[in-house]
Amino acid sequence: MSAVATFELILTLIALVVVLRWLALRLRLPTATALLVGGGLLAFLPGLPAVELDPELVLVLFLPPLLMDGAYFTAFGRFRRHLPGILSLAVGAVVFTTFAVGITVHWLVPTLPWAACFALGAIVSPPDAVSARAILQNVALPRRLLALLEGESLLNDATGLVLFRFAVVATLSGMFDAGAAIQDFFILSLGGLVVGSAVGIAWIFAVRKLKDQTLIIVASTLISWLAYIAGEAVHVSGVISTVTAGLILGWFQHQIFPASVRLRGTAFWHTMVFLLEALVFILIGFSLRGVLERVGGVGAVTSTMLTPVLGVVVAVILARFIWIFGADALVGVLRKVGVRRARPLGFKQATVLGWAGMRGVVTLAVALSLPASMPARDLMLVCAFAVIFATVVAQGTSLGFLIRKVRPVDTEPPAKMDLGACEARIARARYAAVEAGAYANDGTLVHPQLLEQTRRRLAGTESYAEDSERALEKMRPHFDLLLRSISAGRAELLRIHRAGMIEDEVLHNLERDLDVEELGIILQLSEDA
Repeated sequence: MSAVATFELILTLIALVVVLRWLALRLRLPTATALLVGGGLLAFLPGLPAVELDPELVLVLFLPPLLMDGAYFTAFGRFRRHLPGILSLAVGAVVFTTFAVGITVHWLVPTLPWAACFALGAIVSPPDAVSARAILQNVALPRRLLALLEGESLLNDATGLVLFRFAVVATLSGMFDAGAAIQDFFILSLGGLVVGSAVGIAWIFAVRKLKDQTLIIVASTLISWLAYIAGEAVHVSGVISTVTAGLILGWFQHQIFPASVRLRGTAFWHTMVFLLEALVFILIGFSLRGVLERVGGVGAVTSTMLTPVLGVVVAVILARFIWIFGADALVGVLRKVGVRRARPLGFKQATVLGWAGMRGVVTLAVALSLPASMPARDLMLVCAFAVIFATVVAQGTSLGFLIRKVRPVDTEPPAKMDLGACEARIARARYAAVEAGAYANDGTLVHPQLLEQTRRRLAGTESYAEDSERALEKMRPHFDLLLRSISAGRAELLRIHRAGMIEDEVLHNLERDLDVEELGIILQLSEDA
């Protein structure tokens, strides 16, 4: 395929993303499901070129920014508080699933070496950060469940990749050293932590030196790939390195970024991540065609591989439930013997957590990277696709329904301060600053209007904090009128511009001010709803 044809194909895929996203919204389906199924169906249309994905390119192109996005917006306090549970899923559940799938495959295909069976288990064991984010953004979950799922999706890829690497080596060489594997796992993880911390600290110093807003946004975007490539270059976990750098960026961006950079950068970042996520699922669907052609078509799959493929899918889903309910039972026992910090999830939350185990880009890339000499390589590829489609389509589509039926209760202890009380504290701090600067040295009031305006804002905020529902009922007509006034102002601004009375620069500057004001009102209404 020529360079021009490749570029045209990319443009076509982006256009498909728009159409499939629109269909998903109309049909109320998860976007990931629509993209995956749509890509798979469209791949078999006559005239479309076959898509062959380079697994190393897939990992280095898509995984770092998507991991960075998850880490950057992670609620770090909850991540730290629930780290034991996150590690139980990211390490324990992945290892358990690897062994469960390996045993199942060896039982169904006795001629396959044990190491190859565990290699297949390692391919399908880690739930995917991309799939999790694509599905979870459309559902409402208790805070603890959200922290566990987001944290798991950030860290479990490292476990799966290490297990896969050792299983492949053991298969091809016939040798396996469990002690060396465990030691290497800790070295890779700690090394990734060190590299990611170094990249994050370097980013802090670099951003403080940069003055141009565009350069700051570009430099911050490149950090995801820099952290991943740096980790892989020194032979440690690029996944852990990227996640660590992302957590640092997310923690310090509030002090380092000006408001304008944060607004512009977040808008750019969300758009880029959406396109990358969408292209991942489209390409997964498109690459199905090449895999089926390689193994002899759908007929060959159903006649020779159906039983082991179904066995792998069932083993993947059941293993997660067994681990989660078993670990939760252990936490319940610890709670009963007096360990106060041990808080079991309970049946409802454990059920939702067990069903939310979607696989995606990492499973695909790792499967495609299998050496040609790997025993049962075709079976492994088909199993990988089957697990991706089963988890993203079946589990992802039904997750919202399951949540509505089970109705998991948020058992997280509430924060010491709610939204209204926090806004009141901020308003008091702002009023104190204005009051301190409103008077000249001789005591003369030089900013009476600003002081009065800030005082009224403080009074309104404190009234809202005392009774938010009643205050919101009074504020809604006020906000509605403000939105109408902004709309009228924007219409007048456009009328003046269309009449040729102002330059484009004036239009853009004033429109930006109106947009920021409107966005503030909309966010206020959404937070209060």
